[in-house]
Amino acid sequence: MPAERRFRRVIRIGPVQVATFYDGRGREKHTAACTAPRCGFSTDYDSRAAAELAARTHRCSAR
Repeated sequence: MPAERRFRRVIRIGPVQVATFYDGRGREKHTAACTAPRCGFSTDYDSRAAAELAARTHRCSAR
């Protein structure tokens, strides 16, 4: 059963949402996920700056 993630500090940069959460081991992680239909871009990072950079440079192939 997957762990329930509680996202905080959620911001939106274009179609990408960036949020902070704690993983199953209690470490702070940051995720960037595209909300465009049929895009599928979603990655986790150790730093907030990396997640925001990924959000700013993401280009959807689904457009």
